Order: sequence, then C-alpha cells, then structure tokens
Amino acid sequence: MNYFLTYSLYVLILSILMGISTWKLFKKMGLNPIFAFIPFYNYYLILKETKHSTWWTVMAYLPIVGPILMTVFHLFLMKHFGKSSLIQKLLTVFLPFIYMAFVNYSKDSDLLVEDELYMTEEEKEEKKKDSFLGSITFAVVFATLVHAFVAQPFGIPTGSMERTLLVGDFLFVNKWSYGFRMPMRPLAVPFLQGTLMDTGQKGNPKDDPKSYVDAVKLPYARIFQFSKPQKNDIVVFNYPRDSVHNAIDRKDPYVKRCVAVAGDVIEMRAGRLFVNDKPETILGDQKVQHKFIATTESQLDVPALYKKYGFLPVQEVQTQTGYLYDFQGLTNEIANEIEALPQIVDMKEHIWDKDSAAVSNKLNAMQDGYTKSVDTTQSIFPINKNWNTDWYGPLRIPKKGDVVTVTPETLPEYQWIIRHYEHNKLENKGGKIFINGKQTNQYTIKQDYYMMIGDNRDASLDARFFGFVPEENIVGSPMFTWMSVEGLFKDAGSSYQADTKVRWDRMFKATNTGDANKTSYWWVAAIILVLFFGWDFFAKMFKKKEQED
Repeated sequence: MNYFLTYSLYVLILSILMGISTWKLFKKMGLNPIFAFIPFYNYYLILKETKHSTWWTVMAYLPIVGPILMTVFHLFLMKHFGKSSLIQKLLTVFLPFIYMAFVNYSKDSDLLVEDELYMTEEEKEEKKKDSFLGSITFAVVFATLVHAFVAQPFGIPTGSMERTLLVGDFLFVNKWSYGFRMPMRPLAVPFLQGTLMDTGQKGNPKDDPKSYVDAVKLPYARIFQFSKPQKNDIVVFNYPRDSVHNAIDRKDPYVKRCVAVAGDVIEMRAGRLFVNDKPETILGDQKVQHKFIATTESQLDVPALYKKYGFLPVQEVQTQTGYLYDFQGLTNEIANEIEALPQIVDMKEHIWDKDSAAVSNKLNAMQDGYTKSVDTTQSIFPINKNWNTDWYGPLRIPKKGDVVTVTPETLPEYQWIIRHYEHNKLENKGGKIFINGKQTNQYTIKQDYYMMIGDNRDASLDARFFGFVPEENIVGSPMFTWMSVEGLFKDAGSSYQADTKVRWDRMFKATNTGDANKTSYWWVAAIILVLFFGWDFFAKMFKKKEQED
C-alpha cells in the first residue's frame, strides 16, 4: 500500500507541474485549461492534438518508461507551438517544466498549423525524419518495457555456477517467478543496472555516475506473489551487501542456487551440503564439483585440458621437484581422468581443516563489538564463528515472524538484518543491545531470508561469505540461455584464456528445470524478434487506424 500511495503522490506532483506549465497552451488549443492538470488525460489530449497515436498515453507514468514517453510528449507539444530548434528541444528534454512554463506564459506562443498541402520539401523531409526517430524511440520503449517489467538479460562472467551455468552464458531472467518486484527507482536510464560507467579501479566506485536518480524513490513492494524460492531453484538476486548502491533493485545482480529457505538449517560437512540434517538432492542439470590439488613431475598441457573439459580454472606453481596444480570445479569423473595422466604423482581433493576459520578481520571486529565493516570476500559469515567453506554451520535461516535472541554473541548473525535489511537503529553499548533507542535482547524478523550458494562451491563468493539474502532482494529465476560464448570472459583463478566460440547447443535452452535434457525456447526468441523488429509496423498500423477513425 505504501508503494502505491507514494507512486500516486509522484503522479500528483507531476500532474500539478504539468498543469502549471501548460494550462495556457491547452487554452490556445481550444481545450479547457483544467485538462492540463488531469493525469493521463492531459497527455492523451496532447497526442490527439498533435496527431499522434493516443494509446501511448497508457504508459505515460510507468516507472523508467514513463519519463522517456513524457519527454517525447513534451517535444510533440513544443513543436506544436513552433519550438523545434535544437536548443529548444534540449531545453524541453532537460528542463521540461521550466521551459514549457516559459513558453506557456510567453505572449508570442502561437499554434503552428501543419498542412501537408502547404509544406515545403524541407518541411516534408523533416517530418519523415521525425517519423523515423519516433519509430526508434518506441522500439527503445518496447525494449525498456520488456527489460523493466517482463524479463531482464543477465550475463555469467564467473564460474561460481559451473557446470550448470557456464561462463559466457547470457540468460533471460523471469521477473514474475516469485511475484513481480515493483521498480524502486522510477527515474533511471534504461537497460543500465547501477552506474553509467566505470571510472576505473583506482577511483572510488561510490563516485561512479549512477544510472538512476536516488532522490526519487519508491518503497519495496511485490505483486502477484504466488510462489517463493524453493530449495534447489536457481535464483537471481541483488547482492545484499553492495556498499555502492543504496537502492535494493540497483545493487549488483548475482545468480546462485537456493540451497535453503527460511526456517531451514544448513550445514557443510567436509565440503558436502546438508539441509535439515539431510544430504542435498542433486538435480539432473547439477554437477557436484570439488577442489583438487595435483602434484606432477613435469608441466601439464593446460590448454589441451581446457579444450577437452571446458571450464577449468587452475593455478600452476613450479616446485623443486615438479609442479603443483590447484584445480577448482572438478567433477569426480574429470578428476579421475586427470589423475590418470602420466605426469601426475599425487592428486587429492582439498578439504579445509575443521575449525580453521577463513577470517581476515576477525580480531579487530571482535574488539569493536562487531560493528566494523568486514571484507565479505575474505571473511566467513558470521564473523565470530570458526567456520570455513567446507565446514560450515549448523546455521538456521531466519523466517518471517521468528523471535531471535540478540546478544553480543549473536549480533554478528543478525546485525545486517536488523540494521540494513529491516532498517532499524542498532547499537551495542558495552554489551547492552539497543534497537531504535530501546534496550532489548529480542527481535522479531520482518521478512523471509534465503541461503544462496554456487554449484561450484570452491570458486563461489556466496552466502557463506555475505550471509542471508532478504526476500526483497530476489529478482527472479532464469528462463533460458539466449546466447552462450566460450572464452568471452577470462576464468577467475585461471592463467589460461580459451578461444572464443559460440556454444550453439546451449542457446535458447531452459536453465532452471533440473532436467538434464532441457526444453528449447526457440519459439520465444522468434516471438521477441518479431515483436521488436515489427514495432515500427505495428505503430504505423495503429496510427493509420486512428486516422481512419
């Protein structure tokens, strides 16, 4: 409800601004000036008077798409009053209500009468250009609608989900899988996630220009939620601990497997996953992989191994007697085949010792009452446990309605939930916990949480490092792989770069079914291509019908 109240407030503000800046122009068009203040109807009348398709009006106030269309409608109106020079167009785009108000209250703002019988050749050519630009604009609008409200493209740059999702896979993510999460930053550049550009590794990422206006925001809301993430689902979500972006829907997107849902207990024992004290279920599209250390007498032909087995991140270290190879993401079958090579002296699966905590800032964090920022790429969650990626838990995943005990000992487990995900003021004063200014040792969880872990668990930055994933961060689930290119991204942890080639056998195949033989979605791709490239045809068809009516 808060979402739609806030949304209605924005619509009201925009309508008032529109009315104040155009009511005289409406009067000059022979319309009631009050109509300039009525949302949707004001733009409907502008499109009707300027002889454009009026059905575009329905998208005028949609998040992300709306600002694009409003800008186009404002340009139509200004051209209707003879304001079509480059500088006038730029003023309309970047200072819409200010410039339109200037025109509105000017005495020399007269209607520009367009009649093709009296048009010069230059004017007719200009009209053709406007028609072409309009077709391009609404093709962009169509693509933006799909991207923002239906399915979002997503690339796989790392090997954390090998061999289920491969490095170089490009997916379409269904945003309706777990209910549609309404856009939270409605004023944004289409197709961009968080920033307009990367200013470089030396700069502070927080200083990168953002692709959205952070000041214009809407609260979290999800509609038509008929299901929630289930165990074994592959899920796309926004990285919970993204320190660059405050907006939930603008945080970096991640894809992992949901291994445990709210209320479950997760545990890793010697690199094997257990949920609720039961070993995990391995699906048809999932490959169990482990890290192996190989000792050799001579150097291995790593490029040849890569070509044979595909994904193969490996570190090579020369020793006095030969070489050491650190392989990540090997199935037992591949490990056995590599072990059979004549150069191999010894090959063992690498398992971290129990209670050997992989924590970088643990001592400092403990001394500061667990309030310091911790590098989640190096520190196991929660920071005060002697856990590692192979020996982890048991850890219960918080569920909406859970009443948890909050003490200095449990604070590392719940502080991100209380402070950052559920937006409370949390303080630790000499071992006494204060939430929103009141001393307490209990807290009621406000939403469900999930545990997201990569299939390639020895090469995955996942929930074992950054902790629970809030329900509000869930984007959706992958539908199908629309493109797959081997060698497009360099494998993290590997010194070898594969040749670039298209994996035709993976294109337009389902990614979230658990089946080894996946459904083909070529027909969906064909429909998308027809709709996208046929947009101009459909737009002209609607326009012709309106003119006939």
